[in-house]
Amino acid sequence: MDAVRDSLLALRARLDRVGVILSGLCLVHCLAGLFLIGVLGLGGGALLAPSIHRVGLGLAVVVGALTIGIGAIRHGRMLPLALGGTGVALMAAAVIAGHGSAEAVLTICGVVLVASAHIVNIRKGAC
Repeated sequence: MDAVRDSLLALRARLDRVGVILSGLCLVHCLAGLFLIGVLGLGGGALLAPSIHRVGLGLAVVVGALTIGIGAIRHGRMLPLALGGTGVALMAAAVIAGHGSAEAVLTICGVVLVASAHIVNIRKGAC
């Protein structure tokens, strides 16, 4: 039973790290999009595709629910859950808001909160 528990904990820790990486990639995508489109006028079709944002939100929900939710149940700390839930809500608001400065601000704030939730979850899980 301990081997299964240890395997699940290791998987959750890996998925938390994947969540941090995905959040970072989302942040880079958003900032690069702002720069390339706003400053250089390039890449609008690919970088602004709504499907990219919906897929990213879906990944954030799935990975976050698995890792942060399970982590909160395991270690009993609600801070990662509150950070992650708020971050995902901001990302969802960005998808609804459509393209523009509001979308960029909401997305950036959301991914920073989601990444922070994963980092806190990793640290709480190590205790």
